[in-house]
Amino acid sequence: MWNRLGAFLQQAVESREPNQDLLQSFVQHWRGVTQYYLETTDESCPARNTDIPWRLRQLLDILVFEERELGSRADAGGGDNGGPADNTGPCMEYLLQHKILETLCTLAKAEYPPGMRQQVLLFYSRLLSKVKRPLLHYINVHRPVQKLIALGGDTVGVTANKEELQFLTSICSKLETDPSLLCHVLESENVKEALCAKAEDEEAAESSNRKPKQTLFKALLRLCLCQSQKGRLAVHAREALLGVLRTAREETSARLIAQSDLSQQVTERLCELHDGIPLSTHPCDITAQAGTDWRVEVSSEDLDAMPPEVSAVRRFLCWAEYCDCLLQESHQMVAVSIADSIMEGYLRRTLQDELLEVSELRILRSTALLTALLQRLHSTQLLYQLLAFLLGEDRGPEKKSDGSPQLRSRLIQRCNHLSDEISLGSLRLFEEILQLPVAIGVHSLILRNLEARGYLAAANEDSRAHESEAFEGTDELEEDPYFTDGFPDTGMSLTGRNQHRGGEALGTEQSVRSFLSLVPEDMKSSDTGFDTYLQDALVQYRSCRQQSSTWGWPGSPQPLSTDGQGQEFYEGHFLEILFDRLGSILDQPYEVNLQVTSLLTRIALFPHPHIQEYLLDPFINLAPGARTLFSVLVRVVGDLAQRSLRVSNFQEMLRLVRRQLLEETPDEPLAHETLCRGVVVLEEFCKELAAAACVTHHPLGV
Repeated sequence: MWNRLGAFLQQAVESREPNQDLLQSFVQHWRGVTQYYLETTDESCPARNTDIPWRLRQLLDILVFEERELGSRADAGGGDNGGPADNTGPCMEYLLQHKILETLCTLAKAEYPPGMRQQVLLFYSRLLSKVKRPLLHYINVHRPVQKLIALGGDTVGVTANKEELQFLTSICSKLETDPSLLCHVLESENVKEALCAKAEDEEAAESSNRKPKQTLFKALLRLCLCQSQKGRLAVHAREALLGVLRTAREETSARLIAQSDLSQQVTERLCELHDGIPLSTHPCDITAQAGTDWRVEVSSEDLDAMPPEVSAVRRFLCWAEYCDCLLQESHQMVAVSIADSIMEGYLRRTLQDELLEVSELRILRSTALLTALLQRLHSTQLLYQLLAFLLGEDRGPEKKSDGSPQLRSRLIQRCNHLSDEISLGSLRLFEEILQLPVAIGVHSLILRNLEARGYLAAANEDSRAHESEAFEGTDELEEDPYFTDGFPDTGMSLTGRNQHRGGEALGTEQSVRSFLSLVPEDMKSSDTGFDTYLQDALVQYRSCRQQSSTWGWPGSPQPLSTDGQGQEFYEGHFLEILFDRLGSILDQPYEVNLQVTSLLTRIALFPHPHIQEYLLDPFINLAPGARTLFSVLVRVVGDLAQRSLRVSNFQEMLRLVRRQLLEETPDEPLAHETLCRGVVVLEEFCKELAAAACVTHHPLGV
């Protein structure tokens, strides 16, 4: 700056009337800008080839120098610098009174000479960043600032994304320093009324009531999605917007943002990016997406090199992650506003129709997108809205005769779809739902139906102590001839369990042995124990405890209530489908069986006493018509016993299939392959449940 001003500024400092000399120079340079429009005849000459850029730099340098001199004098005098109005020099006064910024905004709108908008954007950016004193509270500053923001959305002249971002970033920097300035930049009805009240002439009032073509947030969000050569432009725009929201912690500022168009603009861009994903996109291209961090700079060349569907999915998921970050960093009032907008504008109006489609390809695409979204969301407000949208908000126990919300019912039913691919995708979706850090998913799908412990036979008995004989009153076990003699190699029978009562430790040991002995030895593919599953079960159990640590779950089963006595117990639609799937384990594809058993193991490891009692205790007295995880497995093993008699060398075939699954022997077609694979999964699932029963009652699991 000093080199540009040269000897003139040095002379101004030493002269008796420096302010007068600075003002004369300031006026001279401004007249030089306006004189160009009176004298020029070449309308095609770019602005950068004229003296306009140089004169604008001189104007700025004089303003900065003037501010520095005023500050130095105030410091030398030892007095108070005063407020903004007390520290305004004659050059700044001239700029404000003669509406220079308004004039420059008009020249930028006309884009004459070509490239003038870029020069004006640079001048505004440097003015806001280099002048330290507050300026945005002046109507002759924030009004042209609003107008210049509004110009960014049109297509007149050359693209000026870089200069526009510099301009917007300089505004955001001021807002981060002083969020109270938001009211002078954002265009809401309340702000317009305030501006009209302060305006001193009809022109100001009329301008205040005009709605701009583009607001600050709309401009930033547009740049957040633009592609640049090195990918930095979009990242910087996102960081600028996030910085404003992060620092607007006061309720007044948060209310201004919540009442602005931010939520609408965020949602509209989410919908646009969703609609940009080709219908032919394969689910694997969605679920396999990695590296969607919005902070990572991706150049336009890299995006162009990707297949169109991969690029579209990446942009959508990247934006979803950014939306989630906005909600996490914002004031709660702003976060709720954005979450509500996404709920209505995206989930209900865009995603819901796709989720209810009957086309297999559309079902797979929408389910994969929803799963990928859940993997990337962490905002409590958004997750709650999303799960309420998917599962409904009913909290009471389900009844088999009652119809659940259409979307919820459709999603759950697809876990048992004729298409194995749809079933797998739907099961993975619910696996993600059950791993989310909000309680609504687990409660809606499972706990709401177990709270009254209606699966127990008698309401006046203490089920925690297991006072009744094992499986007394459960017809489905007593009628099964295969299990009338008890469990092999355990010494336990289905009756007379009272003789084994020796406290909780003994009960846990017997539960473990019950699961391990479910599959008879002559139907097993290996003789390995469940030790290999203990460590994994312990890790998952601790993860579940951490996930549910703030959900207020009880430490012991709740007392039985007589309110629902006499009513038939219903495990709920979700567990009903999973139990049905488990019951077909001998006839299903290997991949489906793995997903079903993995999901059930995850549920069983939740540290809620009712879940553990219902899923991991084989000895509870079941109410008439009720079924548990153990009773379903008993039925499966009974079916296996009958079918194995019809297969020669059954155990040898099982061992061969197991070696194939472990890739220890070449994979070649075998007879009864589906049955044998199902038995291998069943065998390992019982070991997983034994490990789960062990760690959920072991001190190391705490």
